[in-house]
Amino acid sequence: MNARKLEANAREIAWPSVITVVSAAILIGAEVFGAAFAGGWALAILFGLDDAGAHIIQAVLFVLGIVIMIGFLRGAQRVEPFTRKI
Repeated sequence: MNARKLEANAREIAWPSVITVVSAAILIGAEVFGAAFAGGWALAILFGLDDAGAHIIQAVLFVLGIVIMIGFLRGAQRVEPFTRKI
């Protein structure tokens, strides 16, 4: 019975979907993390902070970028499922 149950739930990786999502994540990640770095630097200059302040702002924006990327990947996986039934 377990063999039949495993066959009924058998899934395979949908490589085109995985490649599409990973490619988009690389592109969007470069933009998000580049904006976090540049934005932290610009905000530090705007508020007259030293290097330590700039690094702190960049770290906060970097963490925000990670949250954005996780949200993107979760949403993209709903639209482009990584697995499909065989």
